[in-house]
Amino acid sequence: MMEQIFSSMLAGLTALADPMIILLIFAGTVFGVVIGALPGLTSTMGVALLVPVTFGMSPAAGLALLGAIYCSSTYSGAISAILLNIPGTPANCCTLLDGYPMTKRGESGRAIALATSASAAGGFLSIFALLFLAPPLAEFALRFGAQEYFLLAIFGVSVIASLSERNMLKGLWSGVLGLFLSVIGMHPLTGDIRFTGGIAELYNGLSLVIALIGLYSIPEVIASLKSLGGEVEQSRAVGRGIAGQMLEIFKYNLLLVKSTVIGIIVGIIPGAGSSIASFVAYDEAKRSSKNPQIFGTGCAEGIIASETSNNAVVGGSLVPTLTLGIPGNAVSAVLLGGLMVHGLKPGPALFTENASVVYTFIMSLFVSNLVFVPVGLFIARFCVRLIEIPASILGPLVIGLAVIGSYAINMSMVEVVIMLAIGLIGYLMKFFDVPREPLVLGIVLGSMAEGELARAMSLVHGSVFALLHSMFTSPLSLVIIFFTLLSLWQGVKKQLIKAK
Repeated sequence: MMEQIFSSMLAGLTALADPMIILLIFAGTVFGVVIGALPGLTSTMGVALLVPVTFGMSPAAGLALLGAIYCSSTYSGAISAILLNIPGTPANCCTLLDGYPMTKRGESGRAIALATSASAAGGFLSIFALLFLAPPLAEFALRFGAQEYFLLAIFGVSVIASLSERNMLKGLWSGVLGLFLSVIGMHPLTGDIRFTGGIAELYNGLSLVIALIGLYSIPEVIASLKSLGGEVEQSRAVGRGIAGQMLEIFKYNLLLVKSTVIGIIVGIIPGAGSSIASFVAYDEAKRSSKNPQIFGTGCAEGIIASETSNNAVVGGSLVPTLTLGIPGNAVSAVLLGGLMVHGLKPGPALFTENASVVYTFIMSLFVSNLVFVPVGLFIARFCVRLIEIPASILGPLVIGLAVIGSYAINMSMVEVVIMLAIGLIGYLMKFFDVPREPLVLGIVLGSMAEGELARAMSLVHGSVFALLHSMFTSPLSLVIIFFTLLSLWQGVKKQLIKAK
């Protein structure tokens, strides 16, 4: 078995000697970095845009291009998160919690260096997992049913306790608001329309990307215009020496491994996604840190946990995609379409019948994780100059990017208005010191929890007792329940200690 894997790896590396494939990886990386760094343009959108371009290419070349976009766009959302406090993609939501405070104190170069090296490390390790552990990991993913997905979402909600240490009550209110916003639109099973006010753009639910743009861009613009550049002067000349600061991540080897494992596991669970992995890894890093109080103030561990985990999802999400034909998230669903367009049928036989194509694709992901480091740092050097722009100019520029990003999702001005309305909510939350992260987490997990609960209830014909019996007799469900209770207890314990 191992001999076959190593011979296939060698064949994949040989195929990468083709200059055209290397050129496509480079082009895909540049395109992905730009897409990820622009708020509103997600990894899914970037991959989907170029699937038609691959029609005339060989399967290996086409998949190498799409894989490069996936890897680089997941990373580059950290650039705008760190510099502008706007996550380029939902996966980078936790990155801004410590990245932007670093920028405000003049350390944006260090923050980008940490994000870049952590992203590359998480990506590399997850591709190794894809290469050697795909079949057993895929089998593990199949053990998750509707009730396990529901419990997993509840476990994610328990992270709110950790994100609300400043004021538990305000954090809980923020989380409840996020859960309410998540049920806007059609019911996942019955199709009933809820809380849309007749706005057709809300029938499919509130877009997470629009919520992120509004929550984080508008409040920061208002704050910067009020201070009129006070923080901009503080952050000049920070683009130098970025590459030299990348080795700092190796001071946190245990954190790198833990965050990677979280990212891989979340990635192989269909439907979970990078944003959930980022929240869970950030919470675990904060929980196990000797100095949890520094999280959210410009902490290296926060950036490393977030960026390592969300890039580790890349390899994890491709495990069920390639071995079972079940996409791990929205991006891998588009990649699955790209596979099928080229006549490749996902499943266990894919690794034997089309070994040369699959292993060329996997080896190209290693190359992509190498290439986005210099490309990302090069582009970041120019992006970092944004913070030198006076607030009176930068503010309208950020608003313009927010409007363009919101409009680009569905080409609708209604969604721009929704983004501005959410921005007003975000400003009020910032003014009254209500944490916004629990709201985002509520939106991310609320729809998942509702949909999976509805499916789980339908499997037991609507019987609550039957569902509870199933949960408390399933070993996997019991493990998730245990970690959920542990997470809640630790959050409450910290509040009690703080109160004393």
